[in-house]
Amino acid sequence: MDFQPQTFDPREEFTVLQRRLPHWSQSGTVCFVTFRTWDSMPVQVVERWLAERRQWILDHGIDPAVPGWEAHLRQLSRADALTFADFVSERWESQLDVLHGACVLRRPALAEIVAKSLRHLDGDRYVLDDFVVMPNHVHLLAAFPTEEAQLAQCDSWKHYTAAQINRALGRRGRFWQQDGFDHLVRSVEQFEHFRRYIADNPLRAHLQPGEFIHYRAKRTPLAPREDETSRGAR
Repeated sequence: MDFQPQTFDPREEFTVLQRRLPHWSQSGTVCFVTFRTWDSMPVQVVERWLAERRQWILDHGIDPAVPGWEAHLRQLSRADALTFADFVSERWESQLDVLHGACVLRRPALAEIVAKSLRHLDGDRYVLDDFVVMPNHVHLLAAFPTEEAQLAQCDSWKHYTAAQINRALGRRGRFWQQDGFDHLVRSVEQFEHFRRYIADNPLRAHLQPGEFIHYRAKRTPLAPREDETSRGAR
């Protein structure tokens, strides 16, 4: 790859693309990505999460019923924007560890399909760090050369693995939810936090060996940017 993975730099261009969930991306920046199986979140849980997100937005002077409200979200202060990202992602991820749904990725052979796909083009299309394949979701750390490459690669991973897993299960149809969470890593400290989060995820979900795949990358640790200490980024 012709770029060095870095932490988020608010002085540089970044993108927030609003699908059903917000997608944060910045060229070369390490991102904590979560995607999940289609049956991993009951409707009532999703509705409660959407209601909490809507209330947060309203409390900050933005009406999500008004067309173009996403543009106002992008005009929030940097501190509020990052708080919003933390707010919605932490509530979402805590529900994933309840392990709703069929949890077919508990089967080692199916989990390995996902793990091999993630490792396949590491160093070519992206720089992959740690990941964990859980029974109904995946967490990973990776950096992408461009903002467009990030969403395209996540879609590619999900398309390929869904086809392979459905074939192994002898079925057709949706396997992954379209949207996932993208959380730009803001500091070396937060990078290490996410690595620990990934490693501890099976423990939080009370999984036994063989019910998950944890991959620990052997890479040189990220170097802090000159302004990280003065910003006090978490």
